[in-house]
Amino acid sequence: MRHETLVGVLLIANMLMATRLTLTKSLSRSPRSIKRTSRSIFYPKHSNKSLPCPLWSSSFSICIDSLHKSTSPSFTSSRRFSSSSSSSMATSALNDVVEANPLLDQFVFPPFDAVEPKHVRPGIRALLEKLERDLEELEQNVEPSWPKLVEPLEKIVDRLAVVWGMVNHLKSVKDSSELRSAIEDVQAEKVKFQLRLGQSKPLYNAFKAIQDSPDWKTLSDARKRIVENQIKEAVLNGVSLDDDKREQFNKIEQELERLSVKFGENVLDATKKFEKLITDKKEIDGLPATALGLAAQSAVSKGHENATAENGPWVITLDAPSYIAVMQHARNRSLREEVYRAYITRASSGELDNTQLIEQILKLRLEKAKLLSYNNYAEVSMATKMATVDKAEELLEKLRRASWDAAVQDIEDLKKFSKDQGALEADDLTHWDVTFWSERLRESKYDINEEELRPFFSLPNVMDGLFDLAKTLFGIEIEPADGLAPVWNKDVKFFRVKDSSGSPVAYFYFDPYSRPSEKRQGAWMDEVVARSRVLSPDGNSSRLPVAHMVCNQTPPVGSKPSLMTFREVETVFHEFGHALQHMLTKEDEGLVAGIRGIEWDAVELPSQFMENWCYHKDTLLGIAKHYATGETLPEDVYLKLVAARTYRAGTQSLRQIRFATVDLELHTKYVPGGSESIYDVDRRVSEKTQVIPPLAEDRFLCSFSHIFAGGYAAGYYSYKWAEVLSADAFSAFEDAGLDNNKAVIETGRKFRETILALGGGKAPLEVFVQFRGREPTPDALLRHNGLIAAA
Repeated sequence: MRHETLVGVLLIANMLMATRLTLTKSLSRSPRSIKRTSRSIFYPKHSNKSLPCPLWSSSFSICIDSLHKSTSPSFTSSRRFSSSSSSSMATSALNDVVEANPLLDQFVFPPFDAVEPKHVRPGIRALLEKLERDLEELEQNVEPSWPKLVEPLEKIVDRLAVVWGMVNHLKSVKDSSELRSAIEDVQAEKVKFQLRLGQSKPLYNAFKAIQDSPDWKTLSDARKRIVENQIKEAVLNGVSLDDDKREQFNKIEQELERLSVKFGENVLDATKKFEKLITDKKEIDGLPATALGLAAQSAVSKGHENATAENGPWVITLDAPSYIAVMQHARNRSLREEVYRAYITRASSGELDNTQLIEQILKLRLEKAKLLSYNNYAEVSMATKMATVDKAEELLEKLRRASWDAAVQDIEDLKKFSKDQGALEADDLTHWDVTFWSERLRESKYDINEEELRPFFSLPNVMDGLFDLAKTLFGIEIEPADGLAPVWNKDVKFFRVKDSSGSPVAYFYFDPYSRPSEKRQGAWMDEVVARSRVLSPDGNSSRLPVAHMVCNQTPPVGSKPSLMTFREVETVFHEFGHALQHMLTKEDEGLVAGIRGIEWDAVELPSQFMENWCYHKDTLLGIAKHYATGETLPEDVYLKLVAARTYRAGTQSLRQIRFATVDLELHTKYVPGGSESIYDVDRRVSEKTQVIPPLAEDRFLCSFSHIFAGGYAAGYYSYKWAEVLSADAFSAFEDAGLDNNKAVIETGRKFRETILALGGGKAPLEVFVQFRGREPTPDALLRHNGLIAAA
C-alpha cells in the first residue's frame, strides 16, 4: 500500500522531488506499499541510543566503517549538530534544548529508542529555527550553480527529512495520544517552513537560470531532471502566484495537512474501537487455530488474563489478521455480517465520522487546482506522473472490459458451489458470504487450505529464501546486524546489505508483526536516509541508504514462530521490492536517488515485480519448509498454488478498478456541495465495477486512507499502471527462460542496473525501455491474470 502506507508529504519537497514514498501496497488484499504517507521527503517515516556522527555529516560513511570493525559498538549519546558561525543558536536556552534533545543529536542511525513525545515540540521548533536561518543564508548568497544552489538546498531538505522522519515514523508504529498532540502542535510550523521553502523565488529564479544557461546541455540526465522537476514543482507549490493568491494557497495547504492527519487518526481509532468479546466457541466455529490463538491473545491484552485459544474468551477486532480470518473461515453467518458491516462503516459516524473531512478535503483540493489554473485536482496530480487523466481512464476501462465477464462468472461459480453444499444463502449471496464461500471453493477446486499451508511459511524461512533470491538476481548479500542500530520495538530486526565484494551498500529495518494498540494497519516501506554524494564523507563515496519495511502479519503464538499465509509472503516480497529500489540505487544526486523523484505511477514497479517470484518454483520451494519437520512443500501443492493464482482474477481486478475509478471521479467530475454525494459517486462507479452492488450503508470512502490520508489522491490508478510495467518486466525473465539459471542471473543484473539503480535520475519510461528494449504493453498482465490466453 508499496504503505501501506509512504505514507509523509508530497507537499513542498515534491518541489524538491526528494519525494518521500512511504511505499504502500494497494487495497487488493490488505493495504501494503511504499508508504506514500504524503507527498514529500518532508514526511520521512522513521531505537539503542544514537551513535556518534550525524546522518548529514561528512563523517557518516566513516562512522559506518568504524562500526563494522567494532564488535561492541558504543551506543552513546553524542555531540549535537553544530551550527555554522553565521547561524549559531540565538540563546543559551535554545542551546539547552538542543543539548537535551535526541532529535537534535548527531547520529548514524536515528535514536528511535530515545525519542519521546516530550522531545517533539522543542526539538522540531529548534530545528526549524536553524533551517530558517540556513535558508535565509542560501537565498542571500544563491548562485545558479550546483555548489551554490542544489547542494546547500539538499542539506536543508535532508536534515528536515531525517528528523521529521523519526517523529512521523514513530507515530505510525508507536502511536500515543501524547505523541499525536505533540505532532499536532508543531505541524503547522513545519508546513509553514515547507511552503516558505517551496515558494522561494530566489531559488526558483536560480533554477530557471541554470536551465537557460549555455551549460545546460552539459548537465547529466539526473541533474537535468532535478532542475526541471524543481521548476515544475515550484509552480505547483504556488511560487508564481501573486501575494493574495499565495496566501490563500498556503492556508489551503495548512488545512489540507491538518485534515489529512485527522482522517488517518479517525480510521485508526475507529479500527481500534471495535471489539467483540466471544465466550461461546460455537460462535466462532470454523476459525483456524492461528486465528483462535490471536483472538485469545487479544483477549489477554484486554484484561482477560486466563484466555486461551482452546477455551477462550476470544476478542475479534477489525485489525487485518482478525478481520480476514472471520470473513474467510467463520461459519457463523451473523458474525461475518456484523464484522463486515463494522468494517465498511469505520470512521463514518459519531466523533470519528470522516464524511465532512472528505468533503472539506475535496473542496480544498479543487480550490487549490483552480488557483494553479487547472480544471481539477486530477490534472494537478498528473502533472508529475507518467500518465494523463485520459490515459489513466483509458487503461482502467480496457482492464475493466477484460475483467467483467470473468467477474460475473466468478459469482455464478460461487452460487452454484454454495448451493451444491446446501447453503441456505446460495440464492442470495451477499458481501459477507463471498469471501467465505470463495475460500471454500478454492479449497475444493485446488485442494488448498491456506491455514494448512501456514506451517510451511515460517517468517525465518521466508526471509532466508527472499535473501537468497536477492543474491541470485542482484548479486547482494544480506546479513543480520541487530544491535548496530536503535529500534522502536523488541521485534524489529536490522540488516546490512553488502555487494559482491563484501562492502556495505545499504541497511534496513524490518518490523513484521501486527500491534493493533499502537501500530497503523497495512504494510509499507519508507526511507530513513537516502544515498547522497553531497552528504558523503570525503567527496568520493556516497552516504549509504537506509530503509525500513513495516508489515502487520500474524505474530508468533506461544512457542511457534510467525506462521504466514501465502498472502503475507507476497506482502513481504512486495515491500522488499520497494526497499531494493531505495537501497540498490547508484544515483549519487540525493534529490533523485533511490525512490526519490520517481513518478508516482512507476514507483510500484519493483514491488509488484518481486511478487511474481512467489510463484517461481525454485524460489517458492526454497522458502516453503515446515517449521517443525523441515519438510519441503510438496510439488503438487506448489502446482496448485500456481493454478490458483488466477482464481477470481476478474473479481480482484474489478475491485481495484473500482477504487481507482472512484478516486479519479472524485478528483475530476465531483462537485463538492453539489447534488451528488461522495457515496452517490461510489455507487455510480460500482454499477460498472462490482457484480454485487455495495450495501446502501457502505462507507468505505471514510477509511480510504490511500487518497485522503496518503499520497494517492488522483493516483490510485498507479497500482494498475505499475502492474502493467511490473508484469511486462517479469516477462523478460520468462522470455529468457526461468529454468535457465544463467539467463535469469543476467536478466537480474540488467534489472538491477536499470530499474533499481537509476532511481529518479531518468524518466521511468526511458528506464523501462533501457531494461526491456521496448515500451510496455498490458499483455503480460492480462496473461498472468488469466484474462487472455497465453501465446
